Amino acid sequence: MIRCVACDIDGTLLHGEEKALSPELLGHIERLGALGVHFCPASGRQYSSLRSLFAPVADELYYVCENGAVVYGPGSPGPVLAKKSMDRAAALEVCREILATEGCEVMISGANTSYLCPKEADVVDHVRFFVGNRLTVLERPEQVPEDIVKVSAYCRQGSRAVEPLLAPPWRGTFRTAVAGEKWLDFTTADKGIGVRALCSAMGVALEEVMAFGDNYNDVPMLKIVGEPYLMENAAPELRARFERRCVRVEDVLAALCERIEQGR
Repeated sequence: MIRCVACDIDGTLLHGEEKALSPELLGHIERLGALGVHFCPASGRQYSSLRSLFAPVADELYYVCENGAVVYGPGSPGPVLAKKSMDRAAALEVCREILATEGCEVMISGANTSYLCPKEADVVDHVRFFVGNRLTVLERPEQVPEDIVKVSAYCRQGSRAVEPLLAPPWRGTFRTAVAGEKWLDFTTADKGIGVRALCSAMGVALEEVMAFGDNYNDVPMLKIVGEPYLMENAAPELRARFERRCVRVEDVLAALCERIEQGR
C-alpha cells in the first residue's frame, strides 16, 4: 500500500514558464491526505520556495529540499528532520570554479536561504522572482554565514554543455547532477538520501512510496521507491530505465486515490 508520494517539481509538475500548480493537483493532495497518504515535494528548490508554491496545503506537507540535503516535517515552519552539509573548503572551491566559467553564475544554498555572487544582474531576478527563493546577495562565496548544503551552477548556455567541464573533477567528492535545462548541482546528498531520511522519520517503508521525476537528479529517488514514475518528457536514456511513465502526475494520483478507496 502506498503511504507517501514524493514528487519532483520542475519538469514534472511545472513545465516551461509555468509558476503555479494546478488546482487539480492541490485537490488530489488533500484527498490523499484524507486517505492517510502524505505528499512530499522532492526538489532542488529551497524550503521557502516550496512552501510558497504549495501555499494552500503547505503546513500539511513533508519536504525534501535542495536535492535531498534538507528534509522538513509538517508545520509552520516545520522541523528540520535531516540535513547533510558539504565540506566547506571543497564547496567554496567549486564556487570559485563556477564563477570562473564563462556564462555561469553560482548559487550557494543554506538550509533555507540562497546566496548569489552575481556577475550579471539577470540571475538575481531569475532566482528571486521565477524560482521564488529566499535570497541574499554577497560579494564572494566566503561570506556565506552558514553550512553549505548545495552549490549550483546557473548555466546560460545550458547545463548539458557545461556539465562535462565542471562536474568530472568533483565526482569523487560530491554528487553531481543535471537538475534542469540551465542548472547543474553539487551536493553531498541526493534525492535518494533525502527520501530515505524522510521514510525513517515517518516510519514508512521505501516500498510504500510512489515517486515522480523527469531528470537525472531524480534517478536516486526513483531507483529506491516501490512505485517510480518517469515523465514522458524525460531524456530517452532515462525512459529506457523506468517502465512506469506518465504524462500528467494528476492522472496517476487520481487513480491512486480510487485504488485506495476501492480497497477499503
